Amino acid sequence: MIRPLSAVILAAALAGCDAAAPVHLVIPGADPGRGRALIHAYGCGACHAIPGVRGARGRVGPSLADWSARKLLAGRLGNAPEHLVAWLLDPVAVNPRTGMPALGLDEAQARDIASYLYTLGAPDSRVAPTTSGLNPADVPRPRELPGRGPFVDGAFDPA
Repeated sequence: MIRPLSAVILAAALAGCDAAAPVHLVIPGADPGRGRALIHAYGCGACHAIPGVRGARGRVGPSLADWSARKLLAGRLGNAPEHLVAWLLDPVAVNPRTGMPALGLDEAQARDIASYLYTLGAPDSRVAPTTSGLNPADVPRPRELPGRGPFVDGAFDPA
């Protein structure tokens, strides 16, 4: 009796391995299964470690494990579906100094990929504000970095 019961418990535990995105990170109409397939097809694993995607063990970009539990995207935006989709569509528009290239995704593909990423780390996620409440124009900025040079139009100019 113990062995069949153990098998049922193990099967139930393994069935829950594909976590759903937390309610506040669900993207209506998006398909996490298609997103995982797109991540593989576009070779995202060459740069990122991505749980659940075969061969995705890259170390150029950050690991995407526990993505839904992260608070920031690109170091500047709240981790919210609309920000992640915008990032996936055009990373350089969000952060001109990023090393991540634009992959030529359409919006449906970006939404599917985002929906898969939001399944990663789902049990540990919390609702994060999508904005800080600060007006970026009101935040004081240094005129230059000590020993590094001036800022030009809000960005560091190494020249």
